[in-house]
Amino acid sequence: MSGPALVIELAEPVSRVMMQRLHDLLVRCSARFEEKRVGEYDLNIHAESLGISDTGGVDGRRPVLVSVMGPGIGDESIFEVEHADEIDHEPFIGFTPTHAVDVVAFCNLPVDHVATALLTAAVMDVVGGVVNVELGEDQVPIVADLPGVIATMTGPWPAAYGSAEFLRAWVQHPGFRLLK
Repeated sequence: MSGPALVIELAEPVSRVMMQRLHDLLVRCSARFEEKRVGEYDLNIHAESLGISDTGGVDGRRPVLVSVMGPGIGDESIFEVEHADEIDHEPFIGFTPTHAVDVVAFCNLPVDHVATALLTAAVMDVVGGVVNVELGEDQVPIVADLPGVIATMTGPWPAAYGSAEFLRAWVQHPGFRLLK
C-alpha cells in the first residue's frame, strides 16, 4: 500500500550545489540510500533522524522516494502530467512552478505521515519552494491560521500552500493527517 505524498513547488531548477546538499541530507538521514538518477532517491529514512521518537511500534526505517523533476533534471513528463489539471498557482504562491520535488512514502501508518511531512520540511530547508498539501475539507479551517501558511483553497481540491515552518506546525496539531 502506498502512503502519503507531498509536492514542493519550485520557481526555478535546483542548482548543482543545492542538489549536492539534498543528496548529503538524504544520505545522513537514511538507513538505505539508492540514487536512481541525479535527483531521484529511493531510501529508507531513519524516523529518529527527523526527531520522531514514536514510531507506533514499527521499524523506524520508513521507505520513501524523493524525486526532483522538471525540465533538465528528469521526469519532465510526470511533472507535466501532475501540473496539467491544476489551477494557476501564481495567485496563491506568487509564481508558476517550473520544477518540483515529490516526497512519497511507500507505507501508510501514522509514522509515515509524520515522516513524510518532516522529511519534506527538511528538503525545503535545502531547496526552498512552497509545499502543496492536499487537505480534507474539514482540515482547511484547522491549517488556515498555522504559521507559515501562504494560502489555502477549498476548491476544486482543498489544499494549503506553505513553508517548512507550516509543515512542522501542522505535524504538531492533533488533527494532523496527510491525504494520499
